[in-house]
Order: sequence, then structure tokens, then C-alpha cells
Amino acid sequence: MSNVSKTIILHPNDDVAIARVPIPAGYVIEEKNVTVLSDIKEGHKIALHDIAPDQPLKRYNQIIGYSSCPIKAGEHVHLQNLKMGEYGQVYDFCVDKHATPKPTEKRTFKGYKRANGKVGTRNYIGILTSVNCSATVARAIEDHFKKRGLDDFANIDGIVALPQSFGCAMDMKGDLMNIMRRTMSGYANHPNFAGILIIGLGCESNQIKDLIQVEGLNEGLMLQHMTIQETGGSQKTFDKGVEIIESMLAEANKYTREEAPASELILALECGGSDSYSGISANPALGVAVDLLVQQGGTAILAETPEIYGAEYILTRRAVSPEIGQKLVNRILWWEDYAKRCNAELNNNPSAGNKEGGLTTILEKSLGAICKAGSTNLVDVYEYAEPVEAKGLVFMDTPGYDAFACTGQIAGGSNIMCFTTGRGSAYGAKPTPCIKIASNNFLWKRQEEDMDINCGDVADGIETLESAGKRIFEMILAVASGERTKSEKFGYGSLEFVPWQPGAIM
Repeated sequence: MSNVSKTIILHPNDDVAIARVPIPAGYVIEEKNVTVLSDIKEGHKIALHDIAPDQPLKRYNQIIGYSSCPIKAGEHVHLQNLKMGEYGQVYDFCVDKHATPKPTEKRTFKGYKRANGKVGTRNYIGILTSVNCSATVARAIEDHFKKRGLDDFANIDGIVALPQSFGCAMDMKGDLMNIMRRTMSGYANHPNFAGILIIGLGCESNQIKDLIQVEGLNEGLMLQHMTIQETGGSQKTFDKGVEIIESMLAEANKYTREEAPASELILALECGGSDSYSGISANPALGVAVDLLVQQGGTAILAETPEIYGAEYILTRRAVSPEIGQKLVNRILWWEDYAKRCNAELNNNPSAGNKEGGLTTILEKSLGAICKAGSTNLVDVYEYAEPVEAKGLVFMDTPGYDAFACTGQIAGGSNIMCFTTGRGSAYGAKPTPCIKIASNNFLWKRQEEDMDINCGDVADGIETLESAGKRIFEMILAVASGERTKSEKFGYGSLEFVPWQPGAIM
């Protein structure tokens, strides 16, 4: 990296440069003939000229905030002198809509073709709980099969229990119940599950029989249920649960990997523990992979509504219709109202880790996060955990918290996931495999055991976004075909089923 500048200027109109590496005071940014006034951490911003108070500052050629005081050329730009400020959004629906290029070749992966036409990338048997009261029994059944082993059933990836933390003391007709049932139904119908056992206590608000009726689940050999109270106790429920799973094994093992078009992939997009590099390397590289997948006829889900706040206009400009653009705006308006009701502010979203990594405002964070969506059209907007049917780039309304957002996307049908991080999130999921993408070489060297792909060379000016994006796309196909991710090898996923809880629990 000796011949590469220590700073990154993302656009000629930008007011700030980004430090690639730690920069000492006195370093000269030659492109602008600016001397750095103090030591600057990697990923942090440096003013490229003198800035008066209350002036807009640009990064990516987009406003990321306003100066809260005079800023000198070469000065560190961060919390002490950059504020969110007031801004007004202009939603130019559909003005950037464009035709999707045709791929030069059709790509495939090897997956599990289900009777409903969906294709799985994994072949699990799942155990869901209608309420937390049955969580321990569900976990005990999973532990039994871990000890027993599945050597005689080579086509099954495992038995996974996904207990939840609630399921009772809620309004039977409220948002919380609706979201919980929709989430459970999405997992029960997920193509990465060959079979599902649902275990309840018996007296909970979330009655299994109502879940099955309301969500239209089809009972049979591969979807069964029971409650502790009806079965006669915890031990009897455990014994019966083991018996039920045993009865599913032979049928689940009949599924084998078959060639399927890449159009059957539904890719969840997630970022967590983001830093200033995320919007420079990992996120836009993932966006390149998204464009390649959409060209193949596949689907990508962008989520985390609070984390696109302030940058949603980029998506509304790419909406395929004004109606789709307005659906996204309506979700933003809901979150603004929700934040007010909770005495919170959406523009306070950046976390402590985000700020330590150089991100200052939600505008800056959102502009980086939205890069994951590539350049393709926005074809639809979905509620949390709603089944995703459209092909192309879609948006799902979720909170910014990783566990909530990932659970919703998986419930929507995501059969593979890409998760970018700059600070070092170690997240993994089941039944959907999660590809972890590092935004910088510092993270890769420190935490390689949790990362699947490194985009640090993009941040360092050594690799192009196109090259990194193609690497990500190839890994998506490989993991969809059975290659295991780092989080799968470690065992992540059984504790990461966390449905969103927006309603009242009483």
C-alpha cells in the first residue's frame, strides 16, 4: 500500500476525505494540498477546506450532515463538529428506473427442490415453539439428536430448535400476534426445512391450532405439533418429540441436491457493526453481487428501515412505479411516528461502535447501508416477515437490530444471506446460511475465523468493487450448493431466532 494514498476522496464534490489507515498530524493530502491538523483514526473523516457553521457537508456527493461550528481544513470531522441538522426529502419516484441487463450466461446452484416449487439451500428439520414455556423441551430434543448423530441420514443438515422468548400475555388481534404468527409460518414453510415440529405449553395466547388455521399451514407427517399439557408433562413431550422427529428422518433424507437456476435464490442483505469502510468496500461490493443475482432473475431483500432513513430517496427514484415508491415512504412515516411515540429519534441511530468506526450521522450511515442494494430497480415493498414473491430487488420493513431484521427476512423466504461488517459482528443464522463479509483488512486480520470474504483490499485501493462483487456472487452460489460458512462451522443459528416485538405485552 506504499504507493496508495492514505486517504479516500469518494467524489470530487465531497467536503471530506476518509482515512484509509491511521494518519499522523502533519500528513499532507496531496490531491487537495491539505495538511492534517491532528492524529486521525482509520475510517474517520478529514475536512478538505474551511467550512463555516451550519453548512452542508458531502460524502458520496450526498449531504451527510451540517457543520455545528467552524471547521478548519485538515481538521477531524466527527461528533464534535458535525450534526444531523434539518433536511427535507424530495421523492422523485421512478426517475432512475432502468432496464435490467441480460446475463451473459445462466448460472445455477445445487439445492433441494420442494413440492411447493421453492428450492432450499439447506435440508434441516426444525423445532418451533409457540411460547417460551416450551423452549427447554424443544432444546432438549435438539440436544438429543446432536448426541445421537445423523450418520445414517447424510442428506440432512441437522435438527435445529428455534425457541422464542414470548408467545403469551398479548392482544390476540394486535400487531405483535400477527407478526409472531407470520414469522412462525414463514419458518414452517421455509424451503430450507424438510419438516417442522411445533411444541407449545397448551394455555398460551398463541394457540397452535389458531396459528395453523390463520396461516393456512398443512399438517401431515412433515408438519406436526403437540403441547406439554396435552401430552402429560415435559418428559413425555420430550419422548414423543424424539419419536416424531425419528419418523421424519427417512422422508427428509430422500431430498438430494439437484441443479437449480440462480433465479431461485432469495438473498437477505444485512449489515451490522458497520464502520466508515462499510460504505466504501463491503456494501457496494455486495451491491455488485446483487446486480449480478438480479440479472439472473433472482431476488435480493434490503431491510432495516431505520438504517436507510434519510437515504430512502435513492430507492424511490429506482422504484418501478409511484405506488411502490409510496409504499416505502409510508414505512418511513410509520417509523417517524413510532419513534415519537417511544420518545426516541431516528436520527440518533448510529451505535457506539458505528461512531468509533468513523460514522457520525444516520445520513452517513444510511448512504453506506443502501449501497448493499446495488443499482437495480426496486420492485416491491413488504411488511415484516411477509412472504417475498417478487423477483428482483425488494425492501422489507424491519427494525435496524440485526437479529430482528435477519429473522424477518428468513421468515420472508430468504434461503441465503450476506452480512457485511466493519467492527466485527459474528452473527450466523439457521436455517439460512450467512456469508460474513469484512469491510477492512484490520478486521480480517483480527477476526478471520468469523469472516468468509474480505473486502479490505477494496478499501486499500488494491481491488476493484467489480472484482470483489464477483467473488461474493461466486461464494453465494457455492454456499447455496452446500459449502459451509464460518458461522455454520462454529454452530451459530440456534439462538438467533428473534421475531420483532412491536406491540404491547401485558
